[in-house]
Amino acid sequence: MLKLRSSPTSPFGRKIKVAALFTGHKLEVLPTDTMDPADPLRRDNPLGKIPTLILEDGYTLYDSRVIAEYLDHDAGGDKIIPSTWPARMHVLKLQALADGIVDAAILQLYEGRFRPQERHEPAWIAHQAGKVERGLDALEANPPKATATPDIGVISLVCALDWLNFRFSQLMKDKYPKLHAFMDEFRTLHPSFADTAPKM
Repeated sequence: MLKLRSSPTSPFGRKIKVAALFTGHKLEVLPTDTMDPADPLRRDNPLGKIPTLILEDGYTLYDSRVIAEYLDHDAGGDKIIPSTWPARMHVLKLQALADGIVDAAILQLYEGRFRPQERHEPAWIAHQAGKVERGLDALEANPPKATATPDIGVISLVCALDWLNFRFSQLMKDKYPKLHAFMDEFRTLHPSFADTAPKM
């Protein structure tokens, strides 16, 4: 069985768990502490980052975009990533935007978690917050559609939006009504999404 090194709250790990639902893969999730030097993660991924996928032959893959490509290919292709352009381009662009929003939000989180209050850099935090806000604004102006067969762009986005609510309560319904409607529709179409929700 494929093994996934991740943590319960990782939005990128969740992206792979959700992707596996739609590619027909079973995953054994191995809880991972990225801050622990003794964690086997650093053996499997020299960057010490999650998610990391361990194939049945021991070969490892990282990061989430590479893992998603593998899952799609291993399932025969065209499951979560279109093989032809321009559909492939649009899906990968949405994935990049969703992942970029999460990256910027994580940097804000880390500023508060790893630096004392007196050393916080307001300009840096504002810079990252601007990326998140512009990304959400762009998505609100042109939200994707929830479908019975979501692609990796949509999967990345629903994981990103749910994580923002989990960590920041940042997806305000009055400001982003279209994104809220998109999320509600996705949850209705895919109740199994709730099974992958972050747990502390």
